[in-house]
Amino acid sequence: MNADDLFALDSRTIVPTYARLPVAFTHGQGAYLFDAQGRRYLDFAAGIAVVAMGHAWEPWLEAIKRQAAALAHVSNLFYTEPMAQLAQRLTAHSFAAKVFFCNSGSEANETALKFARKWARAHFGPQKHKLLAFEGSFHGRSLGALSLTHKAKYRQPFEPLVPGVSFAPFNDLGAAEAAIGEDTCAVFVEPVQGEGGVHPADPAFLAGLRELCDRHHALLVFDEVQCGLGRTGHLWAHQAAGVNPDIMTLAKPLAGGLPIGAALVTEAVAAAIESGDHGSTFGGNPVACAAALPVFDHVSQPEFLAQVAAKGERLMAGLRSLPGPPVRQVRGAGLMVGVELDRPVKPLLDAALARGLVVINAGENVLRLTPPLIVSDADIDQALAILGQCLQSNPQEG
Repeated sequence: MNADDLFALDSRTIVPTYARLPVAFTHGQGAYLFDAQGRRYLDFAAGIAVVAMGHAWEPWLEAIKRQAAALAHVSNLFYTEPMAQLAQRLTAHSFAAKVFFCNSGSEANETALKFARKWARAHFGPQKHKLLAFEGSFHGRSLGALSLTHKAKYRQPFEPLVPGVSFAPFNDLGAAEAAIGEDTCAVFVEPVQGEGGVHPADPAFLAGLRELCDRHHALLVFDEVQCGLGRTGHLWAHQAAGVNPDIMTLAKPLAGGLPIGAALVTEAVAAAIESGDHGSTFGGNPVACAAALPVFDHVSQPEFLAQVAAKGERLMAGLRSLPGPPVRQVRGAGLMVGVELDRPVKPLLDAALARGLVVINAGENVLRLTPPLIVSDADIDQALAILGQCLQSNPQEG
């Protein structure tokens, strides 16, 4: 099927929830994607921070093949080894005692919301049910996760949403203190906001939230769906602040491209959850969990994380040297980088794609760069050169 036929078929058969870029990819290798015409693209999106080890990584492929040939699905009514092995790795390398597996970041945040409400009800009664999130937050598009997502454009068409949610300015500890009370059951925050424009949380802000949650007997939930699992140069983004949550949600990179989500919880939270309180038919799927094992084992190595941090520094230094005036600010952590422009970013995305570089946005005027964590220095320099060409060739439009 040629690209035009594919675009037409998509238009006739797919609900139009995405404004797709006009390219049809057929395969990938490492940090590169290829279209039907055989054209090669440097991938600095990684499927929105998903393909951490790059495309068609051999250990990942072999793990999927072995598990799919043995057992693809039995549901959570039975035990499977890959799920238990992955849970063991996650708990051994984090604050958590237990894990609940699901299939996406939205589901992981739905899980966190339900677990927080159940924990609060069990210990303090139904009046302790309120939730605090932050301006610029993005926690997903299912109804509960959407209720914690700040952007009005996403929320308003589906209101009324889950009640009891309020928002405070991000990185404003005073505002958070005013918003957290004895009826607060949980505070949700991204250690690095993704969709909201790639804004890192101030370490003092996260530490302050921890103290406020402890003071008011509320749970602290870190959404690391996008920023977790090595993306920032730490295994978990919150490690940079030296603060642990009560619940952490994961998804995007965990299974290297297959659907998976997880909510990691303390023993105290797990103790409030009983059989039948929550579930997921596909959660902990053997193939997805088997795929996640080599990804986790590689990404969690200290030397690999140090390389991610160094590559992130190289990328941000190069971005800061790009020609102005469009570039207002470069910010981020590790290989999760945002470039704020003084104009809409869409023309820059199109210009980069035409030159063989895949990049995405985080809002109307922020360029988002989330390449595979295995990206090379040469790949980074190539991406910087292409972005420089785009800005120089048409600076008024990006």
